[in-house]
Amino acid sequence: TLTSPRMASTSPLGSSECQGLPDLSRIPTSFLAAEIQRRLKCIRAPEKRLVLIGPPGAGKGTQAPKIAKEYCICRLATGDMLRAAIASHTPVGEKARKAMESGKLVNDELVIDILKQNLNQPRCRRGFILDGFPRTVTQAKKLDAYLAESGTKLDGAIEMKVPIGTITERISGRLIHSRSGRAYHPVFKPPKKPGIDDVTGEQLIKRNDDNPDILRSRFDTFCRMTTPVTEHYAKQNKLASIDGDKPVESVFSDICKYINGS
Repeated sequence: TLTSPRMASTSPLGSSECQGLPDLSRIPTSFLAAEIQRRLKCIRAPEKRLVLIGPPGAGKGTQAPKIAKEYCICRLATGDMLRAAIASHTPVGEKARKAMESGKLVNDELVIDILKQNLNQPRCRRGFILDGFPRTVTQAKKLDAYLAESGTKLDGAIEMKVPIGTITERISGRLIHSRSGRAYHPVFKPPKKPGIDDVTGEQLIKRNDDNPDILRSRFDTFCRMTTPVTEHYAKQNKLASIDGDKPVESVFSDICKYINGS
C-alpha cells in the first residue's frame, strides 16, 4: 500500500496542526524526561500548607525555595508580596506603598489581603510555604480563619533556631539586590560575579542596618514578637523546631523529615 507524502510525515513539530506550539527539538531529551518526571511527581504529591519561622539570617530565604521545589508548592515571602503589590499599582498595593513611604508598618488586614490574592493564584493550588509570615498571633489566627473558610488547614509550622553569633556572622557580610531583595554572602552564598546580582547584572548593596548592634536589637525584637506565634502553633501540635546552625543540606533534610511525617 502506498502512503502519501502528507501521511508519511512523522514530525509533529513540522505539521501545520502543531503550528504555534514551542519547538522542543533543540531541548535535550534528558531535560525533557526529567521535567516530565518532575510533573508526574507533583501530580502524585500530597498538598502541603506550611509556614517557615525564623529571625533574619536564619536561612529562610535559602530553605523556602528548596521546600517549594521539593513539594511542588508555591513560596510566598512577605517582602516579595508587598513589592509585587506596590509595583502592580493595585488598590491594595497603593495602600501598602503609602504605609511604607510614611515609615509605618503595613497593618495586618492589608498583609492578609495581599496574602489572599497570592494564595488564590493557580501556582498555589497544591499548597504553599510562607516565608516570614505570620509574625504575630493576630496574623496567625487570621491565617487559620482564612484557611478554615477555604476548607483547608495549615499542615505545619517550621521554626528555624539559630544562635545570634551565627546570625551576626551571616548577615554582617550580606549583600542585597535592592529591587528584588535577593541576598548573597561572600562565604555562604557568593554571587557568580563579586558584587553583582546573578539575575539582573546590577550592583549589590550592603544595608546600613546589617551591623552587630542593630542585629542584636532586631533579634531580640523578633524573639519577643514571635514567641507567642510559636506557642500558638505548639498548642495545635503543628510546631517543629529545626536546628538551623548546620550545613544547608542537613537543615533541609531535617525539614523534609518533619514535612513527610506531618
